[in-house]
Amino acid sequence: MAALPVLLLLLLAVPRSRALINLKYSVEEEQRAGTQIANVAKDAKDAGFVLDPRQPAFRVVSNSAPHLVDINASGLLLTKQKIDRDLLCRQLAKCVISLELHGDLRDQDREIKDLNDNAPSFPTDQIDLEISETASPGTRIPLESAYDPDSGSFGVQSYEITPNNDLFGLEIKPRGDGSRFAELVVEKPLDRETQSHYKYIITALDGGDPANFGTVELNIKVIDSNDNNPVFEEAAYTVSVPENAPLGATVIDLNATDPDEGTNGEIVYSFHSYVSDKSRELFRIDPRSGAITVSGAIDYEEGHGYELDVQAKDLGPNSIPAHCKVTVAVLDDNDNAPVINLLSVNSELVEVSESAPPGYVIALVRVSDRDAGANGRVQCRLLGSVPFRLQEYESFSTILVDGRLDREQRDHYNLTIQAKDGGSPPLQTAKSFTVIVSENNTPGAYLLSVSARDPDLGLNGSVSYQLLPSQVRDMPVFTYVSINPSTGDIYALRSFNHEQTKAFETAAARPLQSNVTVRVIVVDVNDNTPVMTAPPLVNGTAEVSIPRNAAMGYLVTVLRADDYDEGENGRLSYEITEGDRGFFEIDQINGEIRTTRTFGENSKTTYELIVAAQDHGKPPLSASALILIYLAPGLDAQESIGSVNLSLIFIIALGSIAAILFVTMIFVAVKCKRDNKEIRTYNCRKTPNDGGTRATAGILSGGSAYSRPAEAQLTPELPISSLEIMGSRLLHESN
Repeated sequence: MAALPVLLLLLLAVPRSRALINLKYSVEEEQRAGTQIANVAKDAKDAGFVLDPRQPAFRVVSNSAPHLVDINASGLLLTKQKIDRDLLCRQLAKCVISLELHGDLRDQDREIKDLNDNAPSFPTDQIDLEISETASPGTRIPLESAYDPDSGSFGVQSYEITPNNDLFGLEIKPRGDGSRFAELVVEKPLDRETQSHYKYIITALDGGDPANFGTVELNIKVIDSNDNNPVFEEAAYTVSVPENAPLGATVIDLNATDPDEGTNGEIVYSFHSYVSDKSRELFRIDPRSGAITVSGAIDYEEGHGYELDVQAKDLGPNSIPAHCKVTVAVLDDNDNAPVINLLSVNSELVEVSESAPPGYVIALVRVSDRDAGANGRVQCRLLGSVPFRLQEYESFSTILVDGRLDREQRDHYNLTIQAKDGGSPPLQTAKSFTVIVSENNTPGAYLLSVSARDPDLGLNGSVSYQLLPSQVRDMPVFTYVSINPSTGDIYALRSFNHEQTKAFETAAARPLQSNVTVRVIVVDVNDNTPVMTAPPLVNGTAEVSIPRNAAMGYLVTVLRADDYDEGENGRLSYEITEGDRGFFEIDQINGEIRTTRTFGENSKTTYELIVAAQDHGKPPLSASALILIYLAPGLDAQESIGSVNLSLIFIIALGSIAAILFVTMIFVAVKCKRDNKEIRTYNCRKTPNDGGTRATAGILSGGSAYSRPAEAQLTPELPISSLEIMGSRLLHESN
């Protein structure tokens, strides 16, 4: 069994917050039916999303290969039978199975990657060629191609001929489908009389490591030939044919010439043996005229082009056929109308809260058109004047809230999406669905009751209630709450917004008797989505550059977001949800993005990260952004130069300071020695006014000479002063 990785990309959406995340999985080909690929429900929970137990966890919208994979009610993604990529995708370089789900899972793509589990093989055990001895050096004869069911680099990449010789060589040429074929090249003139038969082994190798190979025996018979061979006017032709071309329509009239007479000049045209069966279904060649015509239904969506290798051979003995290649490009016709898919739990009904802020995603829309170019380029728009807008991305669109919703004014909207392609004439499709606006805080909701009692009897003891006039945000309090005059029950007259009004007070009064103050506190709910503020975003994308030699832990950028809610509803955490997470990490609290490894010379120049900021409300709301990180090679040299300059300046500064200190010490030492010479026959005695101390202080503080105080008495018997000893020592040490 050949192990084959399967890449699964799942688009997961949380219904209330409309957040989108991707989950990736892998599996091996040829696994038995019922093999578990992934537990989508568990992974969604690990990612911080809670599935609603009252609703079905997942619903399949479309499945391009329902016989291969499916998801069960518990959220397990399973194989339904063995997956053989070689049968499923044949020569395709990329093999994808598309599965779209409703519920918390939105979209997933699986890419089945190929393994080098097949060896090249030739259609026959031996190839027999007849080559005229008059064939000139440089004559090329196409050989039967080897076939390898693997795709891409694991397909046939090269051919070899053994034993090596100087008469024949091989030239490898690529085909349009990525495979390669070999042509036998006559290197030197042939002499039938010297040798009439040659035997070689042709080896076809694929691109695996180690390479798989297949062989075929090549038998060459050198014979006499007629003097002239058929010749095409061109070695290659390129023509175009529109899709849906009628049967029998002429694609091209080929003409090969042979100046010989009779059967030696009579030419028969045919497709070469390695022209694909599909090409033979769609096109035929007239063996006598060389005209290629349409013989099947051509559909651009099934194939954009075909290569036809044509052979022209005369009917004379020892004929050497001529070959040319005809490349047929299929022109797209605008024969497919756009298809609109509304990806939501109910494709006909969408529910949104009246407190949803502008920019809130209410539905995901995918529009596709099988045509190509302008015929498949679709533009969408939302018809009518409604408080919603359509925002288009590369592969899908979102419908966003674009105004204030008030359920009391209008509780539902009928939205129509129109998709129109760029064909001539254009084709268009429209899809309608209903948006129901659900209430946020119900106006008329009961808040509390006030109660008062009067011990009097009859009418004297009856109590009625009323609100005293006051203002709330420049509006009368009567527009916010009302009171039942008989029971004292207080009711809300509108939906309260914590971000606008956190609390207000009103007074409930009993006429002529007493009143009471009622304080209404508006509790915050998580109704504000985080907004990215740093780094600056353009269309949801930010670009930053870092030096290629950035060390591990280098600060790339700091992610910042604001949330107008309070408490846990406004506390944010950050994470990297997709992209090159192996190279970077983010601090969940402060949003710092740092490198986790170093980058080498062979590292790619651009890295992508999809980052998200999520609050801690219930349910949480989040915002995401794309960070493009570029490696800037020019910064390496600049940082190196800057480092050298700083070090050099530091060394020069230290040397200068040392030199100044050294000169200063010498100067002090010399000055002290000279002063000692002037007073060598005298000794200093401290007088009561401490003149000696002042003299010493003068020298130590930078005085220019030693000054004896006038009151000092000269006593030869006293020893040399400590100042003279210090000066002599400094002079001695400096020498």
